[in-house]
Amino acid sequence: MLPPVAPERARAIVAAAARTHILVVGDAMLDRFIAGRVTRISPEAPVPIIIFDHESHRIGGAANVAHNITSLGARATLVTIAGQDDAAATLAAACREAGISPACVGDASRPTTTKVRIVTERNQQVARVDYEVDAEIAGEVEQRVVAALQQHATDASAIVISDYLKGCVTERIMQAALDAGAARKIPVLVDPKIPHIDYYRGATVITPNHHETEIAANMRVRTDDEARLAARVFRERAACGAVLMTRGDQGIWLLAEGAEDSVPATAREVADVTGAGDTVIATAALALAAGATLAEAACLANEAAGLVVAKFGPAVLTPAELLRALGATPT
Repeated sequence: MLPPVAPERARAIVAAAARTHILVVGDAMLDRFIAGRVTRISPEAPVPIIIFDHESHRIGGAANVAHNITSLGARATLVTIAGQDDAAATLAAACREAGISPACVGDASRPTTTKVRIVTERNQQVARVDYEVDAEIAGEVEQRVVAALQQHATDASAIVISDYLKGCVTERIMQAALDAGAARKIPVLVDPKIPHIDYYRGATVITPNHHETEIAANMRVRTDDEARLAARVFRERAACGAVLMTRGDQGIWLLAEGAEDSVPATAREVADVTGAGDTVIATAALALAAGATLAEAACLANEAAGLVVAKFGPAVLTPAELLRALGATPT
């Protein structure tokens, strides 16, 4: 196992992270929750009838990555695409409320990606309706995203690509991010989707989950030995610097120069795994931007993920929560 981060070192990394600026590029989305109580089964079909109680929304996808960054005390700029609809205004306003600087490129050919979840008063999901067009952007819209990326990368401490296959991450946009990272000598981290694996060549760190790693490596991942081999195959195929593989209740596997081992998960009650990968890449990017090693970044990201899965929906955490979990008294 990788050694834990000492409390005093954790405090230093978290303090330094608060002075960084992370550029997040990718597929942002709006998560709407329509909540109510179940009273009976519908006579029209075997489905429950929900008596409406309230509605709320949260920002998801790349916006949740950026929210994790601002919640941990750093600055975040979000470059993404959105429709020209009410949901786009809601998304931008929610980003600003979360302390994120949104650079939303409007695309009239698609709706703002929105997931509407119907849930009961006990947070049990009954149904989900998705509004989306997942075709890759092109032409003038793609050019505007590239321009926004280049503009906001000029003072970034790290770049995060959050790819949900909703159209924002194209080969050209990925190359623009890599070029900007190389020009500034800052890390470029990618939360991947396997159909785009060839886009990510040259990334500093890629953070696949174990299912994505299994697909890319064409092998199962159950044991540490299998994780070790699969991470090596993934890194070779993706041609990246390091692989930080999330493994659910088995924690994280890190493959990097000078570091190759597991970080076990901390035992906690799991409420919702939604957005855990967003927390991992956000925390890792902040740690690297603050001068942490990849091993330290993996340990902090693993602890952060363990905290957010105990919360409902796309969740974030504070520096104090992270430091307490690492045994470091917040200053």
